[in-house]
Amino acid sequence: MNTPALIRQMERFPAVLAALLAGVDADRARRRGPRGQWAVVEILAHLADEETADFRARLIVLLDDPERDFEPIDPEGWAKDRGYLARDHAAELARFAAARAGSISWLRSLECPDFSRAKHHPTMGPLRAGDVLAAWAAHDLLHLRQITKRLYELTGADAEPYAAFYAGDW
Repeated sequence: MNTPALIRQMERFPAVLAALLAGVDADRARRRGPRGQWAVVEILAHLADEETADFRARLIVLLDDPERDFEPIDPEGWAKDRGYLARDHAAELARFAAARAGSISWLRSLECPDFSRAKHHPTMGPLRAGDVLAAWAAHDLLHLRQITKRLYELTGADAEPYAAFYAGDW
């Protein structure tokens, strides 16, 4: 595993989001997709919560004590219970960036981590520390795609009565 490359990719992600979302106002950040998909602000709040409560926490368990249980997570429930949609998207981006900076610092502080350490996940089977690190980096890109799709949809709405089909289909 190319751990330094994954960490560098993760380190750059908050700046990528900041550049992508520069100029997006609160109204646009709160608009959900046509089928109720999460709004940009909900995605940002999700990223911030997942940063510490999911990926970092689970990697700590796997590296330190794989016999310990993972704390349960409920991303869909959090979105509702924690009122993601009502939050300020700039504040959520800053919260994510701060949490990510802490994660990068922690990852870089690890001395010879054993990424082969594993535990049984109830739905996925064996889950290794390296799998969690890889998923953590990939999770960013899944949400980058999700945010980009929301911005694509918003562009289409802004263009009405014209259509953006000439650009290609999503």
